[in-house]
Formats: sequence, structure tokens, C-alpha cells
Amino acid sequence: MNSKAEKLEAFSRLLDIMDDLREKCPWDKKQTLQSLRHLTLEEVYELSDALLEEDIPEIKKELGDVLLHLVFYAKIGSEKGSFDIADVINSLNEKLIFRHPHIYGDVEVADEEEVKQNWEKLKLKEGNKSVLSGVSKGTPSIVKAYRIQEKVKGIGFEFANAEDAWKKVDEELAEFHAETDPDKKEAELGDVFFSLINYARLTGINPDSALERTNHKFISRFQKMESIALQRNLVMTDLSLQEMDLLWDEAKSQE
Repeated sequence: MNSKAEKLEAFSRLLDIMDDLREKCPWDKKQTLQSLRHLTLEEVYELSDALLEEDIPEIKKELGDVLLHLVFYAKIGSEKGSFDIADVINSLNEKLIFRHPHIYGDVEVADEEEVKQNWEKLKLKEGNKSVLSGVSKGTPSIVKAYRIQEKVKGIGFEFANAEDAWKKVDEELAEFHAETDPDKKEAELGDVFFSLINYARLTGINPDSALERTNHKFISRFQKMESIALQRNLVMTDLSLQEMDLLWDEAKSQE
């Protein structure tokens, strides 16, 4: 692994390259905070894919792409006279020190859960008006529900155990099945999802990761079905559901 001096040298070189690109490259010169936003989201999702696959070379590559965006935003900020990369890092350093009084102060904690509880309380001291104020509006729904539940857990608003959480799932399922009004039924389905995510969280399962694994599995299996159909000169759209089910079972057996 690289020494601290080598790491600092590499980061310094990245800042120099960013300066060059911003000055000399027509594309980089044109970018704004807003034009980069959707590209940043794309890079983060690509990093997420690499993490799910545990593809170490790809993780390293995608981390670099995300880091480039962070440096890019800081460069634009410095051009506007608003902030630079040092301001970003210094602000982060101070926040980390403040939120870890068990490391940089005299607070004692028993375990990870107590650290999380202190974290949310300290955020309120920083001026946040609500425990949930840090939940981004643009966060995907499953991740948002998980984060909401994690945050309210930090102040003790939590089921005693996973069994109690599952009772809530059963309750919401019953309400969903009993509802006939389409709009209210949609709302009840949302309650089912929220409760199921809560149960998963309490059992130590990340629901977003679980669903993404299923998505990957479905894609792989369906594409295998398509491959089998192609080998047999079958047209998928001409097959009955029963015939496709047989192909599905065959594709599954080959996994």
C-alpha cells in the first residue's frame, strides 16, 4: 500500500489535473454544478453495482470516477469564490470530530447502537430541526424508507424486536387486502412496503441490496431463457405462459 506522503502526492496531482482540464478542455470548461449532477448520480449507481458484485478492480475504478466529481464540484466552488476542496475537507473533519465525542472527547459508549443514538442527538445540536431533516428528497424510495427508520431508531422510536415488526407487516397486509378504493389501496401497499423494509432492517438485511440481488438474478435467468429459446429457434412472444415457465425452470436448473 502507498505511504501517506504518496497518497497526498497523488491527490495533489489530481488537483493539478483538474486545474488543467478546467482551463484547457472545452467539455470540462463548460460544466456547471447542475450539468454534473445527473452524471454524478450515474457514477454513484455504477459504484453501487461494483460493490454489489464485489468486483474490486471495478470498485477502484468507480471510486476514482466519484472522486473526480467531488474535486470537480470543489473546483467550480473555488471559481465562484464560495469554497474550495480544503474548505470541504476541513468542514468534514470538524463534523467528524464533533460527532465522535467518544473518540475526541470524554464521552463513553457501550456499543455501536449507542454511537448511532449519540450521532442523531448531536445532529440536532448542530441546528437540524428534525431527526429526519437529513433524508434527501431525491433518495430512492426503498433506501429512503430504510434511512428514515434508522434515524428514528436513533432516538428510540423502534419496535422491541423483529417479531413485533412482522406483526405490523401482517396488520398492513390485512388492511391492503381489505381496501377496495384504488387510491387508498395504493397507500396501503406503501404501508406494506414500509413495514416489510422495517422488518428486514431489524433482522439485519438491507432490503435495497436484497431486491437488487433479485433483480440481477431475474435478469440473468430471463436472458438464459432467451438464449435457450434462440438455440431452439423459438420466438419468445409466440410462446404461451406455460411454455415460458418450462424454459424458466430449465434456465433455473442451469444456474
